[in-house]
Amino acid sequence: MAVYGYARVSTTDQDLTVQKEALRKAGCEVIRTEKVSGTSREGRTELETLLQFLRPEDTLMVTRIDRLARSIGDLQDIVRDLKGKGVRLKATEQPFDTGDIYGELTLNLLGVFADFETKLRRERQMEGIAKAKAEGVYKGRKPSIDAEAVKALAAEGVGGSEIAKRLGIGRASVYRILGAS
Repeated sequence: MAVYGYARVSTTDQDLTVQKEALRKAGCEVIRTEKVSGTSREGRTELETLLQFLRPEDTLMVTRIDRLARSIGDLQDIVRDLKGKGVRLKATEQPFDTGDIYGELTLNLLGVFADFETKLRRERQMEGIAKAKAEGVYKGRKPSIDAEAVKALAAEGVGGSEIAKRLGIGRASVYRILGAS
């Protein structure tokens, strides 16, 4: 019966120190960390390693539920996996413990709020982008493919596969550019 910690931040310029210190104080023997978005489980190798390693009667500790999952679906999947293994989930900053029914209720409410916050942030971001586009400030990212180079090679009679190879891009991109011409 051991206590394992999981700490996560979304971007590489964010720091994990505060989370790691809180988890150590909570008695975590091992702390897995990663710098990756929490909106999906995809690409979260440290979390997956930890979830596979946990054994019955172990405890997974996080500082806050949004460090574990930002979507209610992912949170429920993780909790279901943990319960199936006989593993408890606790947080240092939020009052829940999946060892009892009230803890599960609190956890689900916190998960709904984390999911809602993510959707609100995405909505505000889209509104900001739309406003910037309307004002002519936002033009999107610069194209990563030189469309003129694709067209020039095609005009020389070079085939789509060869254009893709020479420019280091996908064939679908070549055909999309040529089809739009």
